[in-house]
Amino acid sequence: MTAQDYIQAKLTELRQPQGLPKPQNNDELADTIFKLLMSKKFRKYSASPEFIEHIKQSIRGHIEAGTPINVTFTHGAYKLWRFEESPEVDWAELFALMYYTKWLAPICEIYEPGVWFDSFVDDLILPKLNNLSMDEIIAYKQSYQKVIDFLKAYQPDNFKMTITGAGDLFDSLAAFEEKLAKDVEEYAATLPDGLPEVSDKRKAMIELNVHPNKTVQNDPDWMAKNVLVHDAYISKTKRGVGYTFRPDKILAFTQPLPVGLFLAVGSTKDTIAKFWTGIGALKPRAPPAHHSRRPRRHHGADGRLRNSAGNVGGAACRA
Repeated sequence: MTAQDYIQAKLTELRQPQGLPKPQNNDELADTIFKLLMSKKFRKYSASPEFIEHIKQSIRGHIEAGTPINVTFTHGAYKLWRFEESPEVDWAELFALMYYTKWLAPICEIYEPGVWFDSFVDDLILPKLNNLSMDEIIAYKQSYQKVIDFLKAYQPDNFKMTITGAGDLFDSLAAFEEKLAKDVEEYAATLPDGLPEVSDKRKAMIELNVHPNKTVQNDPDWMAKNVLVHDAYISKTKRGVGYTFRPDKILAFTQPLPVGLFLAVGSTKDTIAKFWTGIGALKPRAPPAHHSRRPRRHHGADGRLRNSAGNVGGAACRA
Protein backbone atom coordinates (compact mmCIF):
# COMPACT_ATOMS: atom_id res chain seq x y z
CA MET A 1 0.00 0.00 0.00
CA THR A 2 1.38 3.40 -0.95
CA ALA A 3 1.24 6.39 1.40
CA GLN A 4 -1.41 7.99 -0.78
CA ASP A 5 -3.52 4.79 -0.78
CA TYR A 6 -3.30 4.59 3.00
CA ILE A 7 -4.33 8.21 3.54
CA GLN A 8 -7.19 7.92 1.04
CA ALA A 9 -8.47 4.80 2.80
CA LYS A 10 -8.39 6.55 6.17
CA LEU A 11 -10.22 9.56 4.71
CA THR A 12 -12.95 7.34 3.25
CA GLU A 13 -13.43 5.63 6.63
CA LEU A 14 -14.33 8.94 8.29
CA ARG A 15 -17.76 9.16 6.69
CA GLN A 16 -18.72 5.52 7.10
CA PRO A 17 -21.40 4.93 9.79
CA GLN A 18 -20.64 2.50 12.60
CA GLY A 19 -24.16 1.13 12.88
CA LEU A 20 -24.69 2.51 16.39
CA PRO A 21 -28.14 1.82 17.93
CA LYS A 22 -30.33 4.92 18.15
CA PRO A 23 -30.93 6.03 21.77
CA GLN A 24 -34.58 5.82 22.80
CA ASN A 25 -34.75 8.95 24.95
CA ASN A 26 -32.74 12.03 25.84
CA ASP A 27 -31.18 10.48 28.94
CA GLU A 28 -29.91 7.56 26.92
CA LEU A 29 -28.75 9.94 24.19
CA ALA A 30 -26.80 12.08 26.66
CA ASP A 31 -25.19 9.01 28.20
CA THR A 32 -24.15 7.65 24.80
CA ILE A 33 -22.70 10.98 23.65
CA PHE A 34 -20.74 11.22 26.89
CA LYS A 35 -19.30 7.73 26.45
CA LEU A 36 -18.28 8.52 22.86
CA LEU A 37 -16.57 11.73 23.95
CA MET A 38 -14.71 9.98 26.76
CA SER A 39 -13.63 6.96 24.71
CA LYS A 40 -10.27 5.69 25.93
CA LYS A 41 -9.28 5.01 22.32
CA PHE A 42 -8.87 8.78 21.89
CA ARG A 43 -8.51 10.24 25.38
CA LYS A 44 -4.91 10.38 26.63
CA TYR A 45 -5.45 11.37 30.28
CA SER A 46 -8.15 11.16 32.92
CA ALA A 47 -10.52 14.06 33.58
CA SER A 48 -11.37 15.49 37.00
CA PRO A 49 -14.82 14.80 38.51
CA GLU A 50 -15.64 18.51 38.21
CA PHE A 51 -14.80 18.59 34.51
CA ILE A 52 -16.71 15.37 33.88
CA GLU A 53 -19.79 17.01 35.40
CA HIS A 54 -19.23 20.08 33.20
CA ILE A 55 -19.11 17.84 30.10
CA LYS A 56 -22.34 16.09 31.09
CA GLN A 57 -24.10 19.41 31.71
CA SER A 58 -22.89 20.76 28.37
CA ILE A 59 -24.22 17.71 26.55
CA ARG A 60 -27.60 17.96 28.27
CA GLY A 61 -27.81 21.67 27.46
CA HIS A 62 -27.18 21.08 23.76
CA ILE A 63 -29.71 18.24 23.60
CA GLU A 64 -32.39 20.41 25.24
CA ALA A 65 -31.60 23.30 22.87
CA GLY A 66 -31.25 21.08 19.80
CA THR A 67 -27.80 22.51 19.02
CA PRO A 68 -24.57 20.78 17.94
CA ILE A 69 -22.21 19.44 20.60
CA ASN A 70 -19.49 22.11 20.74
CA VAL A 71 -15.89 20.92 21.17
CA THR A 72 -13.46 23.85 21.14
CA PHE A 73 -9.79 23.03 20.60
CA THR A 74 -7.27 25.76 21.44
CA HIS A 75 -3.87 26.16 19.78
CA GLY A 76 -1.46 28.58 18.16
CA ALA A 77 -2.08 29.92 14.65
CA TYR A 78 1.41 29.12 13.44
CA LYS A 79 3.75 26.43 12.19
CA LEU A 80 7.01 26.27 14.12
CA TRP A 81 9.40 28.54 12.22
CA ARG A 82 12.16 25.92 12.35
CA PHE A 83 10.33 23.68 9.86
CA GLU A 84 10.74 24.07 6.12
CA GLU A 85 6.94 23.86 5.84
CA SER A 86 6.48 27.04 7.88
CA PRO A 87 4.43 29.20 7.78
CA GLU A 88 1.82 26.86 6.28
CA VAL A 89 0.31 23.66 7.63
CA ASP A 90 1.70 20.25 6.72
CA TRP A 91 0.54 16.66 7.11
CA ALA A 92 0.38 17.04 10.91
CA GLU A 93 -2.67 19.30 10.68
CA LEU A 94 -4.40 16.95 8.24
CA PHE A 95 -3.67 13.88 10.36
CA ALA A 96 -4.78 15.63 13.56
CA LEU A 97 -8.06 16.90 12.08
CA MET A 98 -8.73 13.45 10.61
CA TYR A 99 -8.18 12.01 14.08
CA TYR A 100 -10.57 14.48 15.73
CA THR A 101 -13.15 13.75 13.04
CA LYS A 102 -12.85 10.02 13.72
CA TRP A 103 -13.27 10.72 17.42
CA LEU A 104 -16.43 12.82 17.10
CA ALA A 105 -18.15 11.53 13.94
CA PRO A 106 -20.01 8.73 15.77
CA ILE A 107 -21.93 11.41 17.68
CA CYS A 108 -23.25 12.69 14.36
CA GLU A 109 -24.68 9.23 13.67
CA ILE A 110 -26.96 9.26 16.72
CA TYR A 111 -27.53 13.00 17.25
CA GLU A 112 -29.09 14.88 14.35
CA PRO A 113 -27.77 18.40 15.24
CA GLY A 114 -24.31 16.85 15.08
CA VAL A 115 -21.00 18.29 16.23
CA TRP A 116 -19.28 21.66 15.93
CA PHE A 117 -15.49 21.31 16.25
CA ASP A 118 -14.00 24.78 16.55
CA SER A 119 -10.26 25.49 16.46
CA PHE A 120 -9.83 28.59 18.63
CA VAL A 121 -6.40 29.95 17.73
CA ASP A 122 -4.04 32.53 19.14
CA ASP A 123 -3.12 34.93 16.35
CA LEU A 124 -2.62 38.63 17.19
CA ILE A 125 -0.40 37.77 20.16
CA LEU A 126 2.15 35.82 18.10
CA PRO A 127 4.20 38.76 16.77
CA LYS A 128 4.83 39.74 20.40
CA LEU A 129 5.58 36.23 21.68
CA ASN A 130 7.21 34.38 18.78
CA ASN A 131 8.53 37.25 16.63
CA LEU A 132 6.37 36.12 13.72
CA SER A 133 4.91 38.44 11.11
CA MET A 134 1.18 38.83 10.56
CA ASP A 135 1.75 37.63 6.99
CA GLU A 136 3.03 34.33 8.39
CA ILE A 137 0.06 34.02 10.74
CA ILE A 138 -2.42 34.79 7.96
CA ALA A 139 -0.71 32.21 5.71
CA TYR A 140 -1.08 29.57 8.42
CA LYS A 141 -4.76 30.33 9.03
CA GLN A 142 -5.53 30.31 5.32
CA SER A 143 -3.78 26.98 4.76
CA TYR A 144 -5.53 25.55 7.84
CA GLN A 145 -8.87 26.61 6.38
CA LYS A 146 -7.98 24.77 3.17
CA VAL A 147 -7.50 21.56 5.18
CA ILE A 148 -10.91 22.10 6.81
CA ASP A 149 -12.50 22.67 3.40
CA PHE A 150 -10.80 19.55 2.00
CA LEU A 151 -12.02 17.35 4.86
CA LYS A 152 -15.64 18.44 4.51
CA ALA A 153 -16.23 15.91 1.71
CA TYR A 154 -15.17 13.10 4.06
CA GLN A 155 -17.13 14.16 7.14
CA PRO A 156 -20.78 13.54 8.04
CA ASP A 157 -23.10 16.26 6.75
CA ASN A 158 -23.87 17.35 10.32
CA PHE A 159 -20.19 17.70 11.28
CA LYS A 160 -19.08 21.33 11.28
CA MET A 161 -15.41 22.29 11.55
CA THR A 162 -14.23 25.90 11.85
CA ILE A 163 -11.24 28.03 12.77
CA THR A 164 -11.79 31.11 14.95
CA GLY A 165 -9.01 33.57 15.69
CA ALA A 166 -8.82 35.16 19.13
CA GLY A 167 -8.22 38.42 17.26
CA ASP A 168 -11.61 38.06 15.57
CA LEU A 169 -13.24 38.83 18.92
CA PHE A 170 -11.74 42.31 19.17
CA ASP A 171 -13.03 45.33 17.27
CA SER A 172 -9.56 46.13 15.98
CA LEU A 173 -5.86 45.46 16.42
CA ALA A 174 -5.65 48.69 18.43
CA ALA A 175 -8.38 47.46 20.78
CA PHE A 176 -6.51 44.19 21.30
CA GLU A 177 -3.19 45.93 21.99
CA GLU A 178 -4.81 48.37 24.41
CA LYS A 179 -6.40 45.51 26.38
CA LEU A 180 -3.17 43.48 26.36
CA ALA A 181 -1.07 46.42 27.59
CA LYS A 182 -3.49 47.00 30.47
CA ASP A 183 -3.50 43.31 31.39
CA VAL A 184 0.31 43.05 31.29
CA GLU A 185 0.62 46.08 33.55
CA GLU A 186 -1.89 44.68 36.05
CA TYR A 187 -0.28 41.25 36.04
CA ALA A 188 3.24 42.68 36.47
CA ALA A 189 2.04 44.58 39.53
CA THR A 190 1.32 41.26 41.26
CA LEU A 191 4.86 39.92 40.78
CA PRO A 192 8.07 40.61 42.72
CA ASP A 193 10.10 43.10 40.68
CA GLY A 194 7.34 42.98 38.05
CA LEU A 195 8.67 39.84 36.34
CA PRO A 196 7.96 36.10 36.75
CA GLU A 197 10.48 33.36 37.48
CA VAL A 198 11.27 31.26 34.39
CA SER A 199 12.04 27.56 34.81
CA ASP A 200 14.65 25.79 32.72
CA LYS A 201 11.91 23.79 31.03
CA ARG A 202 10.09 26.95 30.04
CA LYS A 203 13.31 28.58 28.83
CA ALA A 204 13.87 25.62 26.52
CA MET A 205 10.32 25.94 25.18
CA ILE A 206 10.74 29.66 24.53
CA GLU A 207 14.08 29.11 22.81
CA LEU A 208 12.50 26.52 20.52
CA ASN A 209 9.45 28.60 19.59
CA VAL A 210 10.72 32.17 19.38
CA HIS A 211 12.23 33.29 16.09
CA PRO A 212 15.58 34.96 16.81
CA ASN A 213 15.47 38.73 17.12
CA LYS A 214 18.67 40.45 18.26
CA THR A 215 16.86 43.60 19.35
CA VAL A 216 14.67 41.61 21.72
CA GLN A 217 17.22 39.05 22.84
CA ASN A 218 19.92 41.57 23.73
CA ASP A 219 17.76 42.35 26.75
CA PRO A 220 18.91 40.03 29.60
CA ASP A 221 15.30 39.84 30.86
CA TRP A 222 13.75 39.04 27.49
CA MET A 223 12.60 35.55 28.45
CA ALA A 224 10.95 36.76 31.65
CA LYS A 225 9.23 39.54 29.72
CA ASN A 226 8.07 36.98 27.15
CA VAL A 227 6.53 34.88 29.93
CA LEU A 228 4.96 37.98 31.47
CA VAL A 229 3.18 38.86 28.22
CA HIS A 230 2.19 35.22 27.57
CA ASP A 231 0.71 34.65 31.01
CA ALA A 232 -1.11 38.00 31.07
CA TYR A 233 -2.58 37.22 27.65
CA ILE A 234 -3.72 33.71 28.61
CA SER A 235 -5.15 34.58 32.02
CA LYS A 236 -6.64 37.99 31.26
CA THR A 237 -6.78 39.12 27.62
CA LYS A 238 -7.83 35.85 26.02
CA ARG A 239 -10.04 34.67 28.85
CA GLY A 240 -11.60 38.11 29.12
CA VAL A 241 -13.38 37.83 25.76
CA GLY A 242 -15.56 35.09 27.26
CA TYR A 243 -15.25 32.67 24.36
CA THR A 244 -13.85 29.55 26.02
CA PHE A 245 -14.84 28.86 29.61
CA ARG A 246 -18.59 28.64 29.04
CA PRO A 247 -21.22 26.07 29.99
CA ASP A 248 -21.91 25.18 26.35
CA LYS A 249 -18.29 24.47 25.39
CA ILE A 250 -16.21 21.34 25.92
CA LEU A 251 -12.58 22.42 25.72
CA ALA A 252 -9.94 20.10 24.29
CA PHE A 253 -6.17 20.09 23.94
CA THR A 254 -3.41 17.58 23.18
CA GLN A 255 -2.36 17.42 26.84
CA PRO A 256 -3.91 18.13 30.24
CA LEU A 257 -3.46 21.71 31.37
CA PRO A 258 -3.10 22.93 34.97
CA VAL A 259 -6.51 24.61 34.91
CA GLY A 260 -8.08 21.12 34.66
CA LEU A 261 -10.81 22.15 32.22
CA PHE A 262 -9.50 20.61 29.00
CA LEU A 263 -10.13 17.14 27.61
CA ALA A 264 -6.74 15.71 26.57
CA VAL A 265 -7.22 13.82 23.32
CA GLY A 266 -3.76 13.82 21.73
CA SER A 267 -3.21 14.62 18.05
CA THR A 268 -3.11 11.07 16.64
CA LYS A 269 -3.51 7.56 18.01
CA ASP A 270 -0.02 7.25 19.47
CA THR A 271 1.05 10.81 20.23
CA ILE A 272 0.22 13.88 22.28
CA ALA A 273 2.45 16.09 20.12
CA LYS A 274 1.18 19.57 19.35
CA PHE A 275 0.60 19.42 15.60
CA TRP A 276 1.41 23.11 15.06
CA THR A 277 4.92 22.56 16.45
CA GLY A 278 5.38 19.14 14.82
CA ILE A 279 5.21 17.52 11.41
CA GLY A 280 2.99 14.78 10.02
CA ALA A 281 4.65 11.42 9.46
CA LEU A 282 3.79 7.87 8.48
CA LYS A 283 5.36 5.18 10.63
CA PRO A 284 6.27 2.09 8.59
CA ARG A 285 4.43 -0.95 9.96
CA ALA A 286 1.68 -3.31 8.95
CA PRO A 287 -0.65 -1.50 8.68
CA PRO A 288 1.07 1.92 8.60
CA ALA A 289 0.05 4.58 11.10
CA HIS A 290 0.06 8.35 10.98
CA HIS A 291 1.64 10.54 13.63
CA SER A 292 2.40 14.07 14.65
CA ARG A 293 6.08 14.17 15.56
CA ARG A 294 7.77 16.55 17.98
CA PRO A 295 10.85 18.45 16.80
CA ARG A 296 14.25 17.31 17.98
CA ARG A 297 17.23 19.54 18.60
CA HIS A 298 18.71 18.87 15.15
CA HIS A 299 18.80 21.85 12.82
CA GLY A 300 20.84 23.67 10.23
CA ALA A 301 22.89 26.81 10.57
CA ASP A 302 19.74 28.91 10.13
CA GLY A 303 18.00 27.16 13.03
CA ARG A 304 15.49 25.34 10.83
CA LEU A 305 14.77 21.65 11.27
CA ARG A 306 15.19 19.59 8.14
CA ASN A 307 13.03 16.76 6.82
CA SER A 308 15.90 14.32 6.32
CA ALA A 309 16.55 10.75 7.34
CA GLY A 310 18.49 11.78 10.43
CA ASN A 311 15.86 13.83 12.26
CA VAL A 312 12.22 14.46 12.98
CA GLY A 313 11.20 14.47 9.33
CA GLY A 314 12.65 11.08 8.50
CA ALA A 315 9.25 9.47 8.06
CA ALA A 316 7.53 12.49 6.61
CA CYS A 317 4.88 11.59 4.08
CA ARG A 318 4.77 13.41 0.76
CA ALA A 319 1.75 11.81 -0.86
